[in-house]
Amino acid sequence: MLHAHDGQEDVLLEEDIDIGTGDPADLIVYNDDHNTFDWVMKSFIEILGHSSAQSEQLALLIHFKGKATVKSAAMAELRPKREALVDRGLSAVIEGR
Repeated sequence: MLHAHDGQEDVLLEEDIDIGTGDPADLIVYNDDHNTFDWVMKSFIEILGHSSAQSEQLALLIHFKGKATVKSAAMAELRPKREALVDRGLSAVIEGR
């Protein structure tokens, strides 16, 4: 049986992670009146890794429907992406499924 020695306490850190961070969730962006199509598309390409065609389709969906799911992934993966989009002035939220 292994015993914890100095420097090995980090093995237990996984238990401290919030339960549910691996749950599937949707990153949703809402339409607004101040961001241009080009800026929104550029943001989706740079932050989400979408193609320009995919980014354009999402921008159009957001424009005409008022919102669109721009990425679905684990909650923990979406959090920094939402923050990055919000930092660029986009209206983005994460909704659990």
